[in-house]
Amino acid sequence: MSAEREARLATLFSFGSDRELAESAANHWLDEIAMAQRDHKPHRVALSGGRITLKLFAAVIESAKARRVSLGNVEFFWADERCVPPTDPECNFAAADKFLFLPLGLAPERIHRIRGEDPPELATREAEAEIRRFAPPNANGLPVLDLIFLGMGEDGHVASLFPGETETGLAAQAVYRVVTNSPKPPPNRVTLTYAAIAAARQVWVLASGAAKESALRASLQADGATPLAQVLRSRQRTRIFTDVRLS
Repeated sequence: MSAEREARLATLFSFGSDRELAESAANHWLDEIAMAQRDHKPHRVALSGGRITLKLFAAVIESAKARRVSLGNVEFFWADERCVPPTDPECNFAAADKFLFLPLGLAPERIHRIRGEDPPELATREAEAEIRRFAPPNANGLPVLDLIFLGMGEDGHVASLFPGETETGLAAQAVYRVVTNSPKPPPNRVTLTYAAIAAARQVWVLASGAAKESALRASLQADGATPLAQVLRSRQRTRIFTDVRLS
């Protein structure tokens, strides 16, 4: 891959282990939070689920305490959520609550979870209304988050945006939409749309695990067909933190 193509699609940060990846992403994130605090601004972030996200949470807790950085100005949203109750192990909120929010004693009013226990259409409408309350719109009327964290699956999926999308799904201009046929259980989910992800000020992808090498390579091609490739083509500022060896 040429440096020019890589620069156009994404900026890669490569690491020798998932621990190093998580620590770097955590400290970069804390830098963003601290900068917003100095400017007396909120920091609006959307989280994702996945194994590497749990390592990110652990690294954030350790670094935040060591650096004495508070997350009190952060408004938390989600890139996607499974349509399950908040006590279900499959729930993305449940993992964040247990491994990030509770250990740091974060204020519940700053945590804007997607209500996966509600009917998906209702959960989607409420999640969109909530995010619009806090994030200013861009010229297209889409709310602009300061940062969206995305993982990447072995098929190149991000959030709950999977390969084989219809043109309608790719072009959706809503903030969130319902997914009813997810190839991974549970089948019903709520996810940010491609347009909403493209609107974010920053998107950081955490791609961890040797089994994801093929998907990451495909995603970095200008004509890549993976969901991550679609995200990269839609925006100019995307960082990929990865322990996948590409050389």
